[in-house]
Amino acid sequence: MSTSEVKKNSSPVLRIEGLNKYFGGLRAVNDFSLEIPEGRIYGLIGPNGAGKTTVFNMVTGLYHPSSGEIDFMGENIVGLEPHEITRMGIGRTFQNIRIFPNLSVLDNVCIAYHPHAGYGVFDAVFRNPKFGEKEKELTERALDFLSIFKLDSICNETAKNLPYGEQRRLEIARALATNPKLLLLDEPAAGMNPGEIVRLMEYIHFIRERFDLTILLIEHQMRVVMGICEWITVMDFGEVIARGTPKDIQTNPRVIEAYLGKEASHVA
Repeated sequence: MSTSEVKKNSSPVLRIEGLNKYFGGLRAVNDFSLEIPEGRIYGLIGPNGAGKTTVFNMVTGLYHPSSGEIDFMGENIVGLEPHEITRMGIGRTFQNIRIFPNLSVLDNVCIAYHPHAGYGVFDAVFRNPKFGEKEKELTERALDFLSIFKLDSICNETAKNLPYGEQRRLEIARALATNPKLLLLDEPAAGMNPGEIVRLMEYIHFIRERFDLTILLIEHQMRVVMGICEWITVMDFGEVIARGTPKDIQTNPRVIEAYLGKEASHVA
């Protein structure tokens, strides 16, 4: 039995209750609630503009909620800054790739892992033996993350020169380097070809087990969502319209209507 199977009935890693977000008079998220047990791969889906990324931005501190609660590992994180939330153990990727384009592949991951380097300002300034030892460990650890995504052989390449699919994998490797307990993936399959999507699904399953992760992902590729998610929440116009297993969601009339329109839901 896998680690994730053992933990599915444990306390939630992430609990969101009554979350609201307004931008002026625009309601982006309305009374959103969610609980994710430890070890689960959980999907958050919905049409464009449904409010999914806004939820991610509130969980990670980029936006502050207008009201509502967000608890991570039993602690309230509303009002914390993004770097504080990252240190607590929430890592993420972005819908639009955010890497350091002019740095090497290796340096992109080393920067993310630096808070765990184990040396202080004094060590870095004077380049003492501790600094050298910890820098070596940091580099080795970063290469480990890159090797998972088959990027270690191009670790010295400039990040902006990588093909799109490899940049996506680099961003996930960098998110892993922050040492998360909860990993948020925002459209990780965007722009990938079918072969890359298959490998991505394998990577997500692998890193969940390897790093004992809980994963929440936004994705428009239904092949990915239905293929790897164990539970799904569906949003439309800022509200939850359905929850359930992939099988439940595929046949839910409200979900079909949200994606395809009323006529399609009547046919279904």
